Amino acid sequence: MELTIQFWHWWIVGLILLALEAFMPGAFFLWIGVSAMAVGTLLWLLPSLAGFWQIIVFAVLSIGSVLAWRRLHPRKAEAVAETRLNERGRLYEGRSFTLDSAIIDGIGNLRVDDSQWRIAGPDLPAGTRVRVLAVEGATLRVEAQA
Repeated sequence: MELTIQFWHWWIVGLILLALEAFMPGAFFLWIGVSAMAVGTLLWLLPSLAGFWQIIVFAVLSIGSVLAWRRLHPRKAEAVAETRLNERGRLYEGRSFTLDSAIIDGIGNLRVDDSQWRIAGPDLPAGTRVRVLAVEGATLRVEAQA
């Protein structure tokens, strides 16, 4: 008795691999599952494709797609570094705000979005437009905007 692989066998294998990806994310099973679905579609279009070539196409697609994903996908650490997670003050660098209260003796307070920030800069009256130059700990360094 000879086992003949049908296109829907590949689709079932692909769906199982996609389901594994849902439980163990990492995009590894995703691309192998997509490769299995692609081989099933190829077999559906070319029903005389030999089993040996099905396996070869599956292996090439799986390895190629996983390697391409790893090469093109940004690393998580790099992505987190770019978002400046937990460095919210850095998001305000370069932005301009209007002082609600005066800066006296180089220190004041500034309401930014939903937070109150300590600011440092030259003595300025309330209502002055300031630009955030830098963040020093929990203090925003500001200058008067021309």
